[in-house]
Amino acid sequence: MASITHELNGTVPNGTVPSRIDSWISLQYESFPRSAASDSRTIFTIDGKVVKKSKVVKGGDTIRVTWVEDVFDHIVGQDIPLQILYEDSNLLVIDKPQSLVVHPGAGNPDNTVVNALVYRYGDNFFSTTHASEDDVEEDDPVGTAQPLRPGIVHRLDKDTSGVMVIALDRETHTHVASQFKERTTEKYYIAIVCGYLPKRRGHIETTIVRDPRDRKKFCVGKEQEGKVAKTDYLVLRQFHNFALVRLRLLTGRTHQLRVHMKHSGCPILGDPVYGKPNPQFPGVSLMLHALCLEIEHPVTAKRMRFTAPMPSRFKNVLRSLLQKR
Repeated sequence: MASITHELNGTVPNGTVPSRIDSWISLQYESFPRSAASDSRTIFTIDGKVVKKSKVVKGGDTIRVTWVEDVFDHIVGQDIPLQILYEDSNLLVIDKPQSLVVHPGAGNPDNTVVNALVYRYGDNFFSTTHASEDDVEEDDPVGTAQPLRPGIVHRLDKDTSGVMVIALDRETHTHVASQFKERTTEKYYIAIVCGYLPKRRGHIETTIVRDPRDRKKFCVGKEQEGKVAKTDYLVLRQFHNFALVRLRLLTGRTHQLRVHMKHSGCPILGDPVYGKPNPQFPGVSLMLHALCLEIEHPVTAKRMRFTAPMPSRFKNVLRSLLQKR
């Protein structure tokens, strides 16, 4: 096990309601992990002085927090089947199945996409290793060097299936990561949601912050807090109390689509965090799938579109809904 030290610096805006420094940082910075607030190695400072995490901040305070992330530095290759959508000497594109975690971490030391990649490409795959400056965001780029996430340019939640691109060399990683950062990629998802959306087409734009009542969750924030999140939606098929929708991810905030769908009054079916169990589909898993990703090839500069077919869990639910019409 290795460790990496992270640091965040900022100034509390004037007019901010006084609050504990750990709470304020958690709400303002998605990249500050929930576990770090209670880690004894985490150091909070206000105006250069070390303070306890319970210290109250106010407008004008200059704050800094440093924390330690434990990472796995010896990843063992595992023969985990991957569904390949595209592969060349620079890129690998897979259809990630639901329940497969992208990279090792607390609670998931192995049986991840990264373990499968190390098995497929050997130890040399670690030469593509890059770390993330802000790797909590579901589809944000992963970008500076550490031994945890070799080749991973972006990631999908464990319960989200679909298209995922992997860089096979450093130059490709840099090129594709910059596309994610500059928002020149196109990303489409499909979801089955509960309820009715107000229009067939729509645009959702909010800020997103950590939920102050539950740091494992995110929620829509006030106008001046958090990060701006933008989603376009298109209703492909409306059923009684359910809809099949296509979602275009214009930004890549953590749990963005799940938060936006809940905010719209139509949570994603099977969402264990932002939804409720549905009696019509007991035990159903998260109905969210990364359908399509379009990027520019790092060598040829050709625009390439990769599509992951609708998974069987979607077809089963849609078949049931059609039978009930």
